[in-house]
Amino acid sequence: MIEKAFILAAGLGTRLRPYTDKAPKPMVHIGGKPIIAHTIDALAAQGVKEIVVNTSHLAHVIEDYLKTIDSPRIIISHENERLETGGGIKKALHHFGDDPFYIINGDALWQDPEDDHEAALALLAHNWDSTKMDLLLLCMDCKKFEAKEINGDYTIAADGRATRNKDKNGTHMFSGIRICHPRLFNGAPDGYFSFLELMDKAETSNRLYALPYRGVWHHISTVDDLKRVDALYQEAQNDSAA
Repeated sequence: MIEKAFILAAGLGTRLRPYTDKAPKPMVHIGGKPIIAHTIDALAAQGVKEIVVNTSHLAHVIEDYLKTIDSPRIIISHENERLETGGGIKKALHHFGDDPFYIINGDALWQDPEDDHEAALALLAHNWDSTKMDLLLLCMDCKKFEAKEINGDYTIAADGRATRNKDKNGTHMFSGIRICHPRLFNGAPDGYFSFLELMDKAETSNRLYALPYRGVWHHISTVDDLKRVDALYQEAQNDSAA
């Protein structure tokens, strides 16, 4: 059981302007509620008891919303100056002790298959092994997407080890959902740095693993993406109500 999580919510979301001129990207609505609400619901369903959320851009908007949530417990880690993905997590690392935790991008949005064993968070937790892993990524098969939508970030070996493909020609794309052990941050600097540096560190140590995900992962990078995915959710809700 992974009982804690970190949601990255301090980014600017510039490609979703004008929506992100008034709210952080995780607060943009899909299917009638903020993207971050979908993530919190999924974490709660998985049994996560505590979620740390970092804030910076238009922080008051997301912080006001998070204060309305009673469970799971929400801890806000505000950044007066943006610390990037690695620095933001490092600032809040003391909340996790020595326990592995989920890290989820604030704009991650997915729909699990009917098989509970294939649900994103459960799949990661079931396959997590602290004895050999510092980082376990959830990835999407690039064959499931049009070429313009995806980057082949990683190739997954037969034993599950992941290798980053710097030319973006790998077989799988990182979904923004992962489990991390706090020891991965040993020796990491304070302040501004990218979590990608630690992903590469885990790979160099042969402690970076990845799993393919068979559910639906939504790519939300542009306004057109947002409108398309929102329409899918609205349609699904209408079908359920019919």
